[in-house]
Amino acid sequence: MNIKTMFDNFLDLIFPRNTLQRRLDILTAEELFLEVRHAVHDDDDVLAIFEYENELIKQAIWSLKFRGKKRFAKIFAQILYDRLLEKMSDLQTFSNFADPILIPIPLSKSRLRERGFNQSELIAEEMSLLDNNSSFIFKKNILIKIKNTPPQSRSKNKKERLNNLKNCFTVRNPHEIRKRNIILLDDVTTTGATIKEASKTLKRYGAKKIFVITVAH
Repeated sequence: MNIKTMFDNFLDLIFPRNTLQRRLDILTAEELFLEVRHAVHDDDDVLAIFEYENELIKQAIWSLKFRGKKRFAKIFAQILYDRLLEKMSDLQTFSNFADPILIPIPLSKSRLRERGFNQSELIAEEMSLLDNNSSFIFKKNILIKIKNTPPQSRSKNKKERLNNLKNCFTVRNPHEIRKRNIILLDDVTTTGATIKEASKTLKRYGAKKIFVITVAH
């Protein structure tokens, strides 16, 4: 028995896999997309695929973030990529959204050390492999998180969430995004506070139009 199998078995003892998780282990990207209800979002600059309250989606995101099941990064990337290509046709026609840069929402250094990876960055990397620089350019370590903020779900109200996130991001090498269109990727957006703060930071450093994509809302 290898170390990964031992670790998975240990996790199963603490957090037993339920029926949903066992189902997720065999679902393809196409099956997941067809099976789960899609999110409805009233912002034309945001593409959110699924409703986060769906238990199957919650389990899939949880499996990626906390179990390190990186197959879900591939699944989410395929779903996001297919939907993004459909959307980009309209963006290029009506908003002059040419030559965008794909940027994932970063984790703070301490959160990254704790988790070992950034789930949004993994999804972005998989999307980049699918695209091969034909529709966008993937760049990491452009948007940097310089404050270790508490999870937004723990904040009591909107004001506290905004205060927690204020000035938590900066941009490394601003010349790389100046006057460039940006695709900003996050795994989940609930209140939208993180996305808004990240967008504000990117625009402050000269980014042009920002379009947000997220697995769930």
